[in-house]
Amino acid sequence: MKRRDRYDVAGLEEAQWETGSRGRVLKNRIGIRRKREMDRIEGREQVRALEELTAIYDRDHPFTAADVCRIHRIWLGPINSWAGQYRQVNLQKGDFPFAAAAQIPKLMADIERGPLRTYTPCRPAPIEKLAIGLAVVHVELILIHPFREGNG
Repeated sequence: MKRRDRYDVAGLEEAQWETGSRGRVLKNRIGIRRKREMDRIEGREQVRALEELTAIYDRDHPFTAADVCRIHRIWLGPINSWAGQYRQVNLQKGDFPFAAAAQIPKLMADIERGPLRTYTPCRPAPIEKLAIGLAVVHVELILIHPFREGNG
């Protein structure tokens, strides 16, 4: 049996493009090949997920890394088999590399102990304080980029 190289991502669905998408749409459960259509469906699923999430989380909930994964899975699970799972491929945008895939579990644990613990639950406060909390958590998540898609 051939041992899989730890840098070989060829067999991972999250590393594959939908046939006929010209490398613009990741392989998905529903066979979407056009970027514009995928954007529309992801937007529709986001609205559905937000409605579902308001029934799950209340205003007193302190968020964890597991919650971040659950939110991602609820949103993109109907579209992508890997939704809610930390990415296994290294990514970059232009010349900027996101966190190495192997480091994501540790980095998400750090976010849980730091910004998520500090800024959630999100309590009524002056707008400046709320904006800082949202910005810190958002920037940390974007820099780690824990999922293949849907990090923003």
